[in-house]
Amino acid sequence: MPVDYTSELLKYYEVYETIGSGGFAKVKLGRHILTGEKVAIKIMEKKDLGDDLPRVKTEIEAMKNLSHQHVCRLYHVIETNSKIYMVLEYCPGGELFDYIVAKDRLSEEETRVFFRQIVSALAYVHSQGYAHRDLKPENLLIDEDHNLKLIDFGLCAKPKGGLGYELMTCCGSPAYAAPELIQGKSYIGSEADVWSMGVLLFALLCGYLPFDDDNCMVLYRKITKGHYDNPRWLSPGSVLLLNQMMQVEPKRRLTVRQLLDHPWVMKGYSSPVEWHSTRPVTVTLCIRVITGCTFIHFNINVSLIVNEQNTTVNNYRLISAYQKLIFSLQLHLIPVSTAQKPPYQSSEKRQGEVGQSPVIDQRKPRPRNTEKRERTRENKENLTVSSRDGNGFALPAPVTPVSSRKGRTGICHNATQAFTFPMLLRSRSLDMAGCQLDSGQKRKAGKVFGSLERGLDKVITMLTPSKKRGLRDGPRRIKAQYNVTLTSQTNADQVLNQILSVLPEKNVDFVQKGYTLKCRTQSDFGKVTMQFELEVCMLQKPEVVGIRRQRLKGDAWVYKHLVEDILSTSSI
Repeated sequence: MPVDYTSELLKYYEVYETIGSGGFAKVKLGRHILTGEKVAIKIMEKKDLGDDLPRVKTEIEAMKNLSHQHVCRLYHVIETNSKIYMVLEYCPGGELFDYIVAKDRLSEEETRVFFRQIVSALAYVHSQGYAHRDLKPENLLIDEDHNLKLIDFGLCAKPKGGLGYELMTCCGSPAYAAPELIQGKSYIGSEADVWSMGVLLFALLCGYLPFDDDNCMVLYRKITKGHYDNPRWLSPGSVLLLNQMMQVEPKRRLTVRQLLDHPWVMKGYSSPVEWHSTRPVTVTLCIRVITGCTFIHFNINVSLIVNEQNTTVNNYRLISAYQKLIFSLQLHLIPVSTAQKPPYQSSEKRQGEVGQSPVIDQRKPRPRNTEKRERTRENKENLTVSSRDGNGFALPAPVTPVSSRKGRTGICHNATQAFTFPMLLRSRSLDMAGCQLDSGQKRKAGKVFGSLERGLDKVITMLTPSKKRGLRDGPRRIKAQYNVTLTSQTNADQVLNQILSVLPEKNVDFVQKGYTLKCRTQSDFGKVTMQFELEVCMLQKPEVVGIRRQRLKGDAWVYKHLVEDILSTSSI
């Protein structure tokens, strides 16, 4: 029986298999029909959201206002009477957590590469007045270029008075929560984020958590004392940095600003972490479409202004994110530069080039209406306090103009469940704000892109190979991936039978589909606590059996221990 997706969604996207689920959300792989760009479509049933609907609104509002190279991108939000769809940037590398699991632990050099990107993202987020409040490896995704993207802003806070104002809501994931949250004290959001970054850094370097226990009260006591053991392989510099970040007293912790040029962060680099956004604000979009033997030429002025979302802007975002395909179709994005030209390049040459990145005059941001919304959430609980500097959280003002903060962000592939105290489900996403074009501009832009889409559909149909899904007699042959465990065996059926014999012993229910096992665990009351996939496959090089694993729902570290136990017991 076909799934009932809204016609508005299917007008722009093709919807494929589930790539993540949890709590009240399911995430599907999708494809933008116009460009062929892969996207992640997060689907939420309104009736399942209940009291978590405000958190969905919070996440979407934050995503609209944050635009950064290490913050995942929100393309489109569609709301119906019963569902909310978030169309998000697709990150094929999956969660940073799974990358850690696959590698056991990361080297200091690789950890530093990732950590600099995390610092960059958080410095930007804080500079825009937000505290994330749920930092963990599950909320960092790896894109196709092996760069990190921060996701999941459902628990973020933006105090009206800035980050120097205290918050009261205790939220996040227990193992990453700062002591002041555990103790129910008021706290500064940016300081709590630094503690979570310290726990995250420890997980990268060690492959396990500094504070962990099955008993929540024991876990809370460990966190409030701040005592953890450093493994012998950590360098003195790593030990020092971890200690500086995981200080029980918030005022003694490093700030994100201090992390930008910290000696450990700078090792092997000649410059501090670059945290400013590198994404464009406004461009003129020039498109040439091949239709038969003729070229149709369009010029569309697109203003990527905060809270402006419409079909034209959404299509522009997806087109600009997929320039390689566009070039193959002879669609060219020609930005019109408004900034000062480099001395070695003339204006005439710049405007004639194809595929250049937009150049923005950051000294003269575009004027726009700044109609402010009255925030009702979090502000009631904010208590003004003096910061350590006496002037609140102080990162230098961002170079990019305010109008650059367009809602690009993130895919939540796993839509995992987070906790507040007491246990509280997390949520994210909602409807988009109306665009700021006048009615005449709307009609004109809609007509142009409507004809463009019809023309492109023909081209894409010709160039997109049809999908032939035949039944396989044997296991899938794949290239080595970080989420594939290699074995020393060459008989896939033997490996599959070994796993099948172990799963019942571990109280794991499963459904077998060929060489893929869809597994789940349940509580004593019948509630599903964990969902994951195990697939027996053949590696191309070396030609041995591998086991691909993917977590779909449940606590990440519990999943890690369970899968490791299954594979070790299977003796593969």
